[in-house]
Amino acid sequence: MNLKEHLTHPVFKVVSQVVTEEGLEAYVIGGYVRDLLLGRPSKDIDIVVIGNGMDLAEKAGAILRVKKVSFFKNFGTAQFIYKDLDVEFVGARKESYREDSRKPLVEDGTLQDDQNRRDFTINALAIKLHRDGFGELVDPFNGLEDLENGILRTPLEPSQTYSDDPLRMMRAIRFATQLDFKIESKSLKAISENAYRLDIISQERIMDELNKIILSPTPSRGFKLLYSTGLLKEFFPEMVALYGVETKSGKSHKDNFYHTLEVLDNISEYTDNLWLRWAAILHDIAKPPTKRFDEETGWTFHGHEDLGARMVPKLFKRFKLPLDAKMKYVQKLVRLHLRPIALVKGHVTDSAVRRLLFEAGDDIDDLMTLCNADITSKNEYKVKKYRENFRLVKEKLVAVEEKDRVRNFQPPVDGDLIMKTFGIGPCNEIGTIKSKIKEAILEGDIGNDFDQAYQLMLQIGNELGLETKVKD
Repeated sequence: MNLKEHLTHPVFKVVSQVVTEEGLEAYVIGGYVRDLLLGRPSKDIDIVVIGNGMDLAEKAGAILRVKKVSFFKNFGTAQFIYKDLDVEFVGARKESYREDSRKPLVEDGTLQDDQNRRDFTINALAIKLHRDGFGELVDPFNGLEDLENGILRTPLEPSQTYSDDPLRMMRAIRFATQLDFKIESKSLKAISENAYRLDIISQERIMDELNKIILSPTPSRGFKLLYSTGLLKEFFPEMVALYGVETKSGKSHKDNFYHTLEVLDNISEYTDNLWLRWAAILHDIAKPPTKRFDEETGWTFHGHEDLGARMVPKLFKRFKLPLDAKMKYVQKLVRLHLRPIALVKGHVTDSAVRRLLFEAGDDIDDLMTLCNADITSKNEYKVKKYRENFRLVKEKLVAVEEKDRVRNFQPPVDGDLIMKTFGIGPCNEIGTIKSKIKEAILEGDIGNDFDQAYQLMLQIGNELGLETKVKD
């Protein structure tokens, strides 16, 4: 197969010119070739040269007049950005591995050596760049056939491939999920046998692959593979604990693992917000430790939303995920995820809506999206009823917000005004006054209005024994 009609970008023409003049061999290899054949866009080009990749990068970069060529001598690689492409050059390598590390011992090699070390046959495809044979596909492992059949297969014996670099097991499941491919049976068995080897991989690299799985169109597919191969329990046992159904006295609870995946898929239909998807994954994470059985009511999970919210920072810290506003966002959604459902089930009061708006703030729409996705009953009538009630709650949220403006509101009177009015310094009474004013607004006893809040401030201050120093 010749693909020269697809190699029209100036980068390919310049590299072809240099390697032809220098008498070298160079190939486009890996993900760019795979995506080209799949018709997927790709901005990353990997070029392997039989020889010195850094020299080729420098010469090609000079002709293309790129701003900067970056050299990574420890890895024998070089990289530059040209227009919309990220281009990396590397010399063909032969690799061998130690048992306790995924960092290989590297020596110069042939194209075949370089293709042998690739993770999957579909990533070992290469296109020749020398003028003689420009555009020819080099496919020693029938990667094109695997691509057409939607199969993930390793170039060499799968157990050795995964043991050498255990991150490839995560990559296998990521590609299977993103591309909707099937992992070849021997390869799937080898992943299960080598799952324990994941312990030599850093959390950052595991999470990088997991986040790509989470952001795929149907992330549940990836999580089912992670569970069935044993990989999930190696780094996320709390999620594995959600699996299974327990029955007592004829009463069963739902399988919270599969429920979580259903919620995650539902969310994925609405948004590509990674952190909202993480909230879906973690919304019921504390159900196992809060599970109780009552002979009359059956299974309960009281307080799982509060315990789950407390678990979020610990999990993010262990996973090396950001501990900033993104974590707090997920934590908030986990903590509040039952609140809209409680409104749906009961009588929707203005007070309850005001409190929800106040606590959720600008994340109220994402919270409602999560709660809507959380409706996974097999009872169609029940689902229809819940969704209709959700529509009514959303209308109530809009109406109350327009009337009372309580989303992210701050009490109309602040601490400085309280101190000035009563002639006091910082003290507990200030917090008491502000808290009571906030509660009065949320309960609807007064409006979110300065004059009403000021009068209530004077009243509360008087009840606390404070004397007004500034006349209203």
